[in-house]
Amino acid sequence: MTLRTGFTEMFGVRHPIALAPMGGTAGGALAAAVSNGGGLGLLGAGGGDRGWLDRELEILTAGTDRPWGVGFQTWAASVEIVEYVLERGPRAVMLSFGDPGALAAPVRRAGVPLILQVTDLEEARRAVDLGADVIVAQGTESGGHGARRGRSTLPFVPVVVDLAAPVPVLAAGGIADGRGVAAALVLGAAGALIGSRFQATVESLVDPGNAKAIVDGKGEQTERNRVLDIARGSSWPARYTARTLAHPHLDRWRGREAELAADPRARADYDDDVARGVIPAQPVWAGEAIDLIADLPSAADLVPALAAQAEDALLRATHPS
Repeated sequence: MTLRTGFTEMFGVRHPIALAPMGGTAGGALAAAVSNGGGLGLLGAGGGDRGWLDRELEILTAGTDRPWGVGFQTWAASVEIVEYVLERGPRAVMLSFGDPGALAAPVRRAGVPLILQVTDLEEARRAVDLGADVIVAQGTESGGHGARRGRSTLPFVPVVVDLAAPVPVLAAGGIADGRGVAAALVLGAAGALIGSRFQATVESLVDPGNAKAIVDGKGEQTERNRVLDIARGSSWPARYTARTLAHPHLDRWRGREAELAADPRARADYDDDVARGVIPAQPVWAGEAIDLIADLPSAADLVPALAAQAEDALLRATHPS
């Protein structure tokens, strides 16, 4: 069985699997490995730091001759940095978190496929109106940032599929093995965008201690919160919280976000703990499906393995004997 979908045909990739463009984690080596494995590797450009982009784009373009793309945090990136990346020849640009209108314009002018991630139906309707070529429906099970008042992947994806048709939709959130990819396809999606599972790979830029925490962690230990963004002085919009594993500063400030934001010592305490190695430099962004992550493979090997698991799951579901 070959899992051919509108997504695989649009990008000329073998498997309906895309790398979530996790800022600071999905670097050039990881994006190249996912593309080499037959998926679509998406570089996690975040707000678009020029130095980081130059370094990681060089690694990416040297590491693969297969389709790849770049993802930006819409609230933090500029039109200028998007235009700069478009000059490097990506096969796709993905925009997430915020109104993508201004950043979508240069992508459309360049004729590059536009991927828009949505976390609620208002964002999904906006994505359709903007002419997205692919829409990512992100459920609240996802690791890292997502909607504070979002919806779970299982009910959210088919609603977006129906609303966006015939635009291909990728499912995101709580997908960490081939069974999750198969479930996304059954829900009507054209594939899956996967984050936490790809953090725990040899090509990921994630801190080794954080990777081990993901392998050892359980979904029930994750929590969606704004505390750690406030404590580390991040400018993420309040409508987006982040799912992380347990953290000392989360335990210290849970439910006291306003007090935390007003405390001038809190950021200093956080930075001091990072400097002393008490806490990692970045929180452990992790989704609810981390129970399914037990190793640190190469992403190039992981992509076809996930696809094979998905094919097997679909065959067993339709031919249980």
